[in-house]
Amino acid sequence: MEKKLSFEQSMSRLEEITKLLERGDVPLEQSLSYFEEGTSLVRSCRQLLDSAEQKVKILTKTQDGSVELADFEAEDEK
Repeated sequence: MEKKLSFEQSMSRLEEITKLLERGDVPLEQSLSYFEEGTSLVRSCRQLLDSAEQKVKILTKTQDGSVELADFEAEDEK
């Protein structure tokens, strides 16, 4: 079972992969493997960022029925 990386760990690994690929001396098969891993990490980071954004933003309805994003306020801030 593969361990789920944190956002920071994923970003660090993406930086490593980028440096390896930028060197230009990685064999094609290994480059493809790194590219696949990087694509998966980007997808994971995007999901983590989307989740974090949803925790910070909430949907609220205006009086005219339209929907807008509003900053999240914790209960103790109200």
